[in-house]
Amino acid sequence: MLVTAFAILVIFLAAIVRGFSGFGFSMLAITALSLLYPPAEIVPSIFMLELAASLNLLPSIWKDIHWHSLGPLTLGCLIATPIGVWFLAHIAPAPMQLALAVFVLIATALLAIGHQFKRMPGPVASTLAGAASGLSNGAFGIGGPPVILFYFSSPAGAAAGRASLTAFFLATDVIGLSNQFVQGLINWNTAYRAGLWLPPLLIGVWVGARSFKSVDQALFRKAVLALLALMAVAIGVEALLSLQ
Repeated sequence: MLVTAFAILVIFLAAIVRGFSGFGFSMLAITALSLLYPPAEIVPSIFMLELAASLNLLPSIWKDIHWHSLGPLTLGCLIATPIGVWFLAHIAPAPMQLALAVFVLIATALLAIGHQFKRMPGPVASTLAGAASGLSNGAFGIGGPPVILFYFSSPAGAAAGRASLTAFFLATDVIGLSNQFVQGLINWNTAYRAGLWLPPLLIGVWVGARSFKSVDQALFRKAVLALLALMAVAIGVEALLSLQ
């Protein structure tokens, strides 16, 4: 009972972050729930919840999506996700997690001191960002950082970045779940956990989305950078503990 209550609380709090920022749910939920379950057991359930969160938010953010960038990003993700899922099923993800954490910390520091692209990245850079996201998303269920950095280092703006991330995650979750099914990672326990955690997810996303409507964009950017740094530290610590 205590384990179930803890899991529901984690899902609710992570969902608030997801509704507010457009990302962060998988990182927070998987990092916390990995204390209770093996990653291969919970990652598919979290993907199902991510899918539900994106569908829930889609009507309210549709008009702000930066559609031009989504094609190359999704293509890169589609190519690299099967490789990441194979890693999830067969190889310990700690070295990749550690490399991702270092990359995210460096990129977040550059963003914090004001480094930004003056225009949207082209198709090649967009595809590579999508591939990095697909690889890490498939390998350990945390594909957000590369694409978050992509949007928040661009001139797209806070609303467009948040909306585009939501649309991108909808596509990546479908891709990821398909590959997880092929690898035999989805079963009745996966669906049961997702169903149990769905109500706190939907409530948390609603709370977070309402908070975003009233926040200043400069404050939102600072919150995004702080959350990115937290993600990087959490991923890095988890990777170092796994290597010991």
